[in-house]
Amino acid sequence: MTLAFDGSSIDGPAYREVTDWAGRAPGWVDSAVSAWSTYGLAVFAVLVVAAWWHARRTSATAAVAALAVPLVVVVAYALNDALKLLVREDRPCQSLHRATLEACPAPGDWSFPSNHAAIAGAAAMALWFVSRRLGTTAAVAACAMAASRVWVGAHYPHDVVAGLLVGAVIGALLMLVVRRWPQPLARKLSTTRLRPLLGA
Repeated sequence: MTLAFDGSSIDGPAYREVTDWAGRAPGWVDSAVSAWSTYGLAVFAVLVVAAWWHARRTSATAAVAALAVPLVVVVAYALNDALKLLVREDRPCQSLHRATLEACPAPGDWSFPSNHAAIAGAAAMALWFVSRRLGTTAAVAACAMAASRVWVGAHYPHDVVAGLLVGAVIGALLMLVVRRWPQPLARKLSTTRLRPLLGA
């Protein structure tokens, strides 16, 4: 049995305050935050490619870890989306009837946890296993993505915090599996068409 609820009782006042700030902010600030909220996930794709490019010049096992990052992100997204369908929390713009920077999604487009935040959190954690520097950069970007989703009115604060945690936990667990068997995975991939991705 699924559970549907109104999340405004958790941190609705905080959501109102943030969206009020957005309503009073200069137009260029809102435009920048909205652009980041909409297109910022592309930055994580660039970081993933950069991690793989560096890793393939290090070793085949490092390249395997880098190649695992996008798969980890896909799994995190799928599991987070399944959780959204289980919880069925209405979007805050629907429950609180707020005018927001981002168009209010149609009913049935659930809010908890945030998919954007989960993707960002998973990418940041998985990248941290490949490169501390890129992982730290991605972590900062993930927090910015989470904050932007509240700013544009798409999510409550608890939605994005939960999304970050879901993504980070799934990312860590899956990357620990990859780290445990790097050489067998590298040998397996070296026999497939993916061999050129492992480096010279």
